[in-house]
Amino acid sequence: MSRPVRIGVQISPQHAEYAEIRRAAARAEELGVDVLFNWDHFFPLSGDRDGKHFECWTMLGAWAEATSRVELGPLVSCNSYRNPDLLADMARTVDHISGGRFILGIGAGFKEREYVEYGYEFGTAGARLADLAEALPRIERRLERLNPAPTRKIPILIGGGGERKTLRLVAKHADIWHTFAEAEPLARKTKVLAEHCAAIGRDPAQIERSVLVGGDPMKVGTALREYDVTLFVVSARGPDYDFAELREWIAWRDAGCPGSA
Repeated sequence: MSRPVRIGVQISPQHAEYAEIRRAAARAEELGVDVLFNWDHFFPLSGDRDGKHFECWTMLGAWAEATSRVELGPLVSCNSYRNPDLLADMARTVDHISGGRFILGIGAGFKEREYVEYGYEFGTAGARLADLAEALPRIERRLERLNPAPTRKIPILIGGGGERKTLRLVAKHADIWHTFAEAEPLARKTKVLAEHCAAIGRDPAQIERSVLVGGDPMKVGTALREYDVTLFVVSARGPDYDFAELREWIAWRDAGCPGSA
C-alpha cells in the first residue's frame, strides 16, 4: 500500500498561555504541516514540572474549529483517564467539528504523578495495557452505534512499541502505529508487528507507520523511509514553539524526500 509522506507536529500545551498555543497551531497549518497533535497530560513533561499546562481534549475541540485543512488528534490520549464509550463519543464529536479531520490517538498511560494527583489508580504497566485491550473494542462498538455516525472511519493511532502486548493491539486495532524507535530497533519491531498481523490474517501494510523525529531529515528521515515510515512527527515545546526544525522536515517532504530509495 503506497502512502504519501506526511509531516506532523506535536505542540505541547505547556509553559504557555493558550493564545500562544493557538497561534502556534495556526502557524503550523500555514507552514503546510499535515497533522497537528497535542498530548494528554496534566503537567509539563519538561522544564518546570509545576508550570503552566492545559488539558488535551477541550483544546482539540477548539483546534477543530480554528483550523481548516490539517488532520488533528492527541498523541496520545491516555486510556485510563476516560470511560471508553465516552471517549468514542468525544472523538466522534471532534470528528464532526473538524469536518472529518480527526485521528484518535490512544495509549495505556505511564505518568504516575498524573494518576495520583487526579485520583486514578496507577497499578502496573501490565494492568494498564490490559485495560487498553478491553477499551479498544468498546470504543469501536460505540463509534458504530453513535447517532449521527462519524463522518468517516476515524483512524485509530496506537502509541508504543512493546513487542508482546502493544504491537498485538496495533495489529488488531490500529490504522496508525506511532513509536519513538530509531531505525535499527524499528526494523525488529516492524518484523514483530508483521508476525502479529499474520496471526490474525491482516496485511501489515494496512497500518501506517509514524515516528517522533528530530535532527536532519536527509539523514533521519531517509533511514526511516527504509522501514515504510510515512508520518514524521516533529516536537514543538512551549513556550517558544520554534518551528525551524519543522520547516526543514516540510521542505524535505516537498522536495520529494531526497535521499530516500
